Amino acid sequence: MNIKPEQVDGIVKALPPKIRGVVIYGSNEGMIATLSQQFIKAVSPDVYDAFHVSYLEMSDVSADIGALYAEFNAQSLMGGRRVVVIKEATNLLTKPLRELLTESSSDSLLVITSQSLKTKDSLAVLAKDEDDFYGIGCYDDRDEDITAFASKFMDKNGFKIGTTAFQLLCARLSNDRKISQNELDKLITYMGNNKTISMEDIKTVISDTSASSQEDLCYFVASGQVDKALASYNRLIFEGENPVTIVRAVSYHFMKLLDCAVKMEKGDTAEKVVAGLRPTLMFFRKNAFLSQLRIWNRTRLLSALGLLYQTERECKTTDIPAEETASFALMRIANGVKRFR
Repeated sequence: MNIKPEQVDGIVKALPPKIRGVVIYGSNEGMIATLSQQFIKAVSPDVYDAFHVSYLEMSDVSADIGALYAEFNAQSLMGGRRVVVIKEATNLLTKPLRELLTESSSDSLLVITSQSLKTKDSLAVLAKDEDDFYGIGCYDDRDEDITAFASKFMDKNGFKIGTTAFQLLCARLSNDRKISQNELDKLITYMGNNKTISMEDIKTVISDTSASSQEDLCYFVASGQVDKALASYNRLIFEGENPVTIVRAVSYHFMKLLDCAVKMEKGDTAEKVVAGLRPTLMFFRKNAFLSQLRIWNRTRLLSALGLLYQTERECKTTDIPAEETASFALMRIANGVKRFR
């Protein structure tokens, strides 16, 4: 069965005995590492306990499937349940894993990780379909994921932090959980016994590791930052984003601008309409959004939205490569900002 990463905390507190394994996969290396350790610790508090935890690479399993059978069926000399960890798993594991689970009654827990698996790959599907397995997709943290992760960190370590400093912290953290964890570990060392974190502490310790995201791209396009928009778009495509999904995200951003522009035409101030946006803009986005409202009036926004809607249709229906079609439209909009300044 598939579960979400945020469900893991509750599950590992009392891991159901019937669960025989978990497949943790996706592009977020840090999240995969964090979740896999949580499942290992649910059985063995010491992740390097040789009596209870065994680590195998996919290359080991491919070379000798007997190694997997031997480790899975082995009994701990110290008693208790064991964990078998398989790293960098591929779909080549699917068939022997099905056979193993059918033939063996071992209570060992399989923790299978992979950055190469996709949702529709057979190993991920196996985890989704089996009642005694968990499947967890781990992808780049969204703003709300970063906020929740940072908030949990503050609570766990007993830190106090003001709203503005906390927002700056979240703005500087990465979409990759591992990188964010490294930055927060640096913060713990720097703070020592001081439990109150200031803006200056964040500026001094936390590197700006925020990665490209759909939201970044939206702001680059609407602000006319052509080079950054192109680099952001290319990275999203490289990471596997669908061009149609990207175009829709930019369309949503321009719809938000249009809604604000219409309210301003009726007499509301830019500050008022931005303050009324839901969800609320992160503080580091506010000035850029206000600047875009000065650039984009209703007529310009409708024109941009028309191009975006046309582009989405073309991405779905023409023989022109969707990636190039979307890129051309977004760069056309970003370049057009120069005429409005």
